[in-house]
Amino acid sequence: MSRPPLPPFTAETAAQKARMAEDAWNTREPARVAQAYTVDSVWRNRAEFLQGRDAIEAFLTRKWARELDYRLIKEVWAWHENRIAVRFAYEWRDDSGHWFRSYGNENWEFDEHGLMRRRIASINDHPIAESDRKYHWPLGRRPDDHPSLSDLGL
Repeated sequence: MSRPPLPPFTAETAAQKARMAEDAWNTREPARVAQAYTVDSVWRNRAEFLQGRDAIEAFLTRKWARELDYRLIKEVWAWHENRIAVRFAYEWRDDSGHWFRSYGNENWEFDEHGLMRRRIASINDHPIAESDRKYHWPLGRRPDDHPSLSDLGL
């Protein structure tokens, strides 16, 4: 299975890969998102260590059961050959109605088929008032004309 764009990445293809990941994660469909990773992909997400698509899918199922009304924006920070570094922020609420903005950085490594074989994510959650939310698009893909992280000052 191939997931273009393939490494080595350029500025354009790294940005395309980041947007594709953002779009997939904004679906909140664990099985769909997990297909972008190698069958033996290795993750560190915060302090949780995962390996393989099944573990990734189970993790994402738990994540989106807890992080309601999830909306994400990713932005490329750097790239080199088969690696991309992104920064991101997402907004979500818990089942008590408390809102959060989670900020983080991810380091990605891809195989020759464009599947991610390693993901290292560091993430911090910041409580926000509902009135401080910046992501108001309908659930799903971020509209093309919505401001980026840099445009929002995040």
